[in-house]
Amino acid sequence: MALCERAASGSSLLWPRVLLFGDSITQFSFQPGGWGALLADRLVRKCDVLNRGFSGYNTRWAKIILPRLISKGGSKETPVAVTIFFGANDATLKDENPKQHVPLDEYSANLRAMVQYLRSVDIPEERVILITPPPLGEAAWEKECILKGCKLNRRNSVAGEYANACLRVATDCGTGVLDLWTLMQKDNQDFSSYLSDGLHLSPKGNEFLFLNLWPLLDNKISSLPWLLPYWNDVEETKPELSLLGDGDH
Repeated sequence: MALCERAASGSSLLWPRVLLFGDSITQFSFQPGGWGALLADRLVRKCDVLNRGFSGYNTRWAKIILPRLISKGGSKETPVAVTIFFGANDATLKDENPKQHVPLDEYSANLRAMVQYLRSVDIPEERVILITPPPLGEAAWEKECILKGCKLNRRNSVAGEYANACLRVATDCGTGVLDLWTLMQKDNQDFSSYLSDGLHLSPKGNEFLFLNLWPLLDNKISSLPWLLPYWNDVEETKPELSLLGDGDH
């Protein structure tokens, strides 16, 4: 009972959140060495990093589920930053994969709609970062397709069209943007080492994404305090004085 009474005398800790919204490249990002796991490690005791990745999803489906993930009225739960990382599935070739394919114009409209929805629930554009699809390693991905009994269902040039559309939406809407498609191919470098199967990220690709995303995120969250004091700073005789304060240490 005494413990409950002491806890009640301290203010509730507001633990900021960074929300990662995307397809399989986001869903898999919490695997060892994944870009989401690297973010969570970097932000420990500052932010919770939430993985809301959905393997196989496109922007058509993402637009539908976004209000189920973030709703208005929960100010304590409003993310300090949101990444939106779709396009790899939207860009599938319609003839080979009509279920996941989303036409380019609709892809752009869906991204705009998601940014506008976030604005309506008090997450302004400056907290949002769009991430373009990565380049596609066609030879490696074709092998994966053959193993599944289908033809090559994606092209790197098409992924580039969707990446450019994502850039235009970011410019028009005023969000941050990470142009993964261009950065991984900078100076015509061989980008195959960034991909595990031609589509998804390898450990090197995950690290590359993290290192390029971090400066964009750091601008938004650098002012956030370290939550609760360092152990050596806790008052020894009366720890409550240190541990039931505002936590800004």
